[in-house]
Amino acid sequence: MLTTKPTTKTVIYLLQIIIAFIVVFPLLFAVISSLRPLNDIFKYVSPVTWQTFLPLNMTLEAYINLFTERNFGKVLYNTFFVAISTVFFGIWFGSMAAFAFSKFHFKGRKILFGLVLLTFMIPFEVIAIPLYGLVNSLGWIDTYYGLIVPAVSNGLVIFLYRQFFLDLPDALIESARIDGAPWWKIYTSVIMPLSKPVTISAGLMLFLSQWESFMWPLMTTRSKEYKVIQVMLSDFTTEHATLWNEMYAVSVIAVIIPVLLLMPLQRFFIQGVTSTGIKE
Repeated sequence: MLTTKPTTKTVIYLLQIIIAFIVVFPLLFAVISSLRPLNDIFKYVSPVTWQTFLPLNMTLEAYINLFTERNFGKVLYNTFFVAISTVFFGIWFGSMAAFAFSKFHFKGRKILFGLVLLTFMIPFEVIAIPLYGLVNSLGWIDTYYGLIVPAVSNGLVIFLYRQFFLDLPDALIESARIDGAPWWKIYTSVIMPLSKPVTISAGLMLFLSQWESFMWPLMTTRSKEYKVIQVMLSDFTTEHATLWNEMYAVSVIAVIIPVLLLMPLQRFFIQGVTSTGIKE
């Protein structure tokens, strides 16, 4: 059995601390800057002193301005509504498609599944303009439909569900069919209750994808009525100045919410991803 020397352990711990600091420092600086008055944002950056990491004139002005002057409540509502709606419909349609690919046998199944795999291998920038043309022809520009519907069909979600369903024994389905259960009953009462880990994994992927989406909401929304949080980050640079404290405040909120969501569910997320191996 190999043993690690105390000196080696110390070096490893030091490296981990340094890497953790490098990762956390930008978020720490953003939190501190969001609590400073606008004129103090870069006042203590050079040279670096203890005042760089501890605001002397702490204020919640940036956060208050977001809700009183920037209509940030509506932006948060839009972002949550779009993300949660995408999660609901994405899991619904993705799991049903995966159920068909894994448990039904029909002509062209492998070809269709290959096309599904291609959908998450092709960069979004390649299909952005044709997709915009389609959404525009449907009259969905500057609507919730335009923000939600294109993100519902997710090839990676279908892939994860399909790989998970392949591990479920066919005897479960055959037993339910013998008892006279229709397919929708098998799907809702047998298959999905067993799919908690992959459902959480898929839901988190869809939520984070929509929460962090910038390019597509920027293309398809023109009014403030449907603005989401990532697009709002571009509103703080004006012709004469940049409102850094408010920009940092939005950045902190945009990072904290997904982290708070992911932390209690990370066990299920890892379990759902690792349980979907490569199967024929």
